[in-house]
Amino acid sequence: MARSINPFKATLGATPPLLVGREDSIENFAVALEEGPGTHERISLVVGPRGIGKTVLLNEFEKEARNRGWLVLSETATSGFVERLRASLIRELSQEKTSLESINLTILGIGGGVNWRKDAPRENIYTLRNALEDYLTYKGELDRKAKQESTGVLITLDEMHHRRGDEVIEFGATIQHLVREGREIAVVMAGIPSSIKPLLSATISGQGSNPVTFLRRAERINLATVKDEDVKQALEEPLVGSGVSWDKKALAEAVAACHGYPFMIQLVGQWAFRLREGNVITESAAQAGIEKAQAKLGYLVHEPALDDLSDMDKSFLVYMAQDDGPSSISDIKNRLGRSGSYVSNYRRRLIDAEMIVEAGRARVDFALPYLRDFLREHATALVVDSDAT
Repeated sequence: MARSINPFKATLGATPPLLVGREDSIENFAVALEEGPGTHERISLVVGPRGIGKTVLLNEFEKEARNRGWLVLSETATSGFVERLRASLIRELSQEKTSLESINLTILGIGGGVNWRKDAPRENIYTLRNALEDYLTYKGELDRKAKQESTGVLITLDEMHHRRGDEVIEFGATIQHLVREGREIAVVMAGIPSSIKPLLSATISGQGSNPVTFLRRAERINLATVKDEDVKQALEEPLVGSGVSWDKKALAEAVAACHGYPFMIQLVGQWAFRLREGNVITESAAQAGIEKAQAKLGYLVHEPALDDLSDMDKSFLVYMAQDDGPSSISDIKNRLGRSGSYVSNYRRRLIDAEMIVEAGRARVDFALPYLRDFLREHATALVVDSDAT
C-alpha cells in the first residue's frame, strides 16, 4: 500500500506547504533588496508571540535573498552569535582564496593579492565588522567584473533577546557603520515582544542610554493572526493532488478552531489528515484532530510562553481564566486582592508581551487561542499566594 504523505508541517519554524497572510511583508522586503542600500525595509524587526510565524517569515526573506545571489547568514541570537557570524564569514572568505588573490583584496592590511592568509582572520583584531567589510568588497568586485546587479549579505537573527545586550550593541554598531557606508547589507531580526521591548527603550538596564538605535529605527513587522479565508486556503490547497479532501462541515469546523493562528493551522491539518476516514476528512476526524491539536499547542506554545512570565503575571492570567469570555479589570483586582495601580501595571506588562489584548473598556481577553483552557487545567501549579509577593 502506497504511503500517504501528510502535507502539513506542524513543527515550529518549519515552512508550511502554503504560507498565507504574509504576502505584503515578503513583497516589501523583496523590493527593498532591489532598490539598493538605504532602503528602510532592509533592516527589519519581526515581532509576535510564539507560533505566529516569525521564523517562517525569516525563511521566506532568506529565500528572496538567495534567489538574487545574496549570501545568507542565518543565526539564533544565543550567546556567542557575533563570533559565529564572524566565523561563518571567515569560512566564506577562506573558500574563495583564489578569487581574493585575483582582485587584490587587502585583509588586515595583509594582502596585496597573493599575500592573503587563511590564518590572518583568526587574529582577535579581525572583528565581525572587518569580515563583513572584506566580504562585501569582494562580492562587489565580483559583481562589477560580471557586469551584474550588486548583491550583498543578508543576516537573519532569530530569538532576539535583551539578555544578549552586549552582543546586540556590538552587532548594532557594526550594522549601523555598514549602512552609513552604503554597503549591500540587510538584517532581519525576530523575537517575542517581552524579549524585544527592552532593546527598543531609551535606556538599557546597566548600560545607560540605549546605543542600539538601529533597532529602534528598523522596519517593524508586528505579526498578527490571519483571516479565516486564508486559513481555509491553507487547509485546502495542500491536499490538491493527494486524493484526500475535506468534508464541507469538517473544513468549516477546522477553520473556526484555528482562530487565524498559523501554527494551529498546521496542527489541525496534520491531525485531521492522520485521523481521516479513507480519502475524506470527516467531521468526526476534524473534531478529534482539533482536540489533539489543542493538547499539542499547550506544551509547544503555552507552556514556553508562560515560562517567560513572572509568578504574578501567571496568577493574573489564571484569574482571567475563571471567566468564559473577556475579564473585567475590577474582577481581576478583587481576585488578586491588589490595588488598582498594581493590577494595571501587570495588565500593561501582559499586553506588551502579547499574552492578552484589550477587549473593551476596562476589559481584557487572551491573545493566544486555547490559553484559557490550558490555564484552567494547570491552575493549581501556576497561582501564587498574593500575600507572599
